[in-house]
Amino acid sequence: MARSLNKNFVVAIVAIAALLHSSKAQTTHIVGDALGWIVPPSTDTYTTWAANQTFKVGDVLVFNFAAGRHDVAQVTESAFNACNTSSPISRETNSPANITLTSSGEYYYICTVPGHCSGGQKLMINASAAAASPAPQPSSPAPQPSTAPSPLNAPTPTPVTAPTPTPTPSPTRAPVTYVVGDNMGWIIPPNTSVGYQNWVRGKTFVVGDILVFNYAMNAHDVAEVSKQAYGSCDSNNTISFNSNPPTRITLTTSGEHFYICTFPNHCSAGQELAINVTGTGTAASPSPGTATPPSPNTATPPSTNTPSAPSPTGATTPSDQSGNSAKSLNAAGLSITFLAIIVIDVDMLQKLRFLYYNNKADFDILAL
Repeated sequence: MARSLNKNFVVAIVAIAALLHSSKAQTTHIVGDALGWIVPPSTDTYTTWAANQTFKVGDVLVFNFAAGRHDVAQVTESAFNACNTSSPISRETNSPANITLTSSGEYYYICTVPGHCSGGQKLMINASAAAASPAPQPSSPAPQPSTAPSPLNAPTPTPVTAPTPTPTPSPTRAPVTYVVGDNMGWIIPPNTSVGYQNWVRGKTFVVGDILVFNYAMNAHDVAEVSKQAYGSCDSNNTISFNSNPPTRITLTTSGEHFYICTFPNHCSAGQELAINVTGTGTAASPSPGTATPPSPNTATPPSTNTPSAPSPTGATTPSDQSGNSAKSLNAAGLSITFLAIIVIDVDMLQKLRFLYYNNKADFDILAL
């Protein structure tokens, strides 16, 4: 009995996991995005939208439209090509219409209101089978940290704190051109769920940006009005008015800006736009670099090598003076020697003369 209960419990858990996985894998597609399900501005609008989507079994298509003015019918391929509304496979008249793709293959949808299918309100998609989720791989045990004891009295390393980088201010962005309503253009929106305030959500408008209003001439216009006139859809007092599409409006001032269509009942039906403009969109020029004053510690000291003055003519250097002194001493020594010789010679001559005169007879005899 216990085994049976455990088995049933496991089966229930697996079933719940499969349901959770399928719900996570399910994708909801808003047909036409902000445009909704209407007669589009171009006959290939929904073809282009579908080309950028990926559909699979379990996904949900959501058709947003004004009840009583549109519907959505699933038809065969031949009925789709001929816009034949006589025998649809299914038909939804309440908005929003949520349709789940239950099988793979091609699906065909049209609006059965006369003239709408031929005007481009038709959609063909191809749903692929849901991809099977891969079996979970057993996770390997995480490696355990080493438990080797640290050496005793080991110094605790001091953590090095990296310097916090100074954030560099990012330059202001360049002006952006916004197409109001994107593919939907400037029209009476299908319903408030796809109105222009939903289009504004997530966008940032700055001075210098450009708004482009696409609409059919003589069917719509665009006027800027005050906040009070916007709230009451009063088109009698406008700040600016344009009736030639496409209308390009450059945002020149910050603050709130309000736009409406002045055709009767268009504003009250949702053809109105309110935005908030902040800042400036022109990229700021980089400020000129500031010269950094030299650090007092890095100043170059004046050179101590002063140029030597030229020696005057005839001047002698200390080495020359010592040489001349030696020469003078030598000369003096020689002079003294000669004087001594002369003095000695004079004495000798006097003595010889004395001896000669006193002993002249002897010198005469010697001379002989």
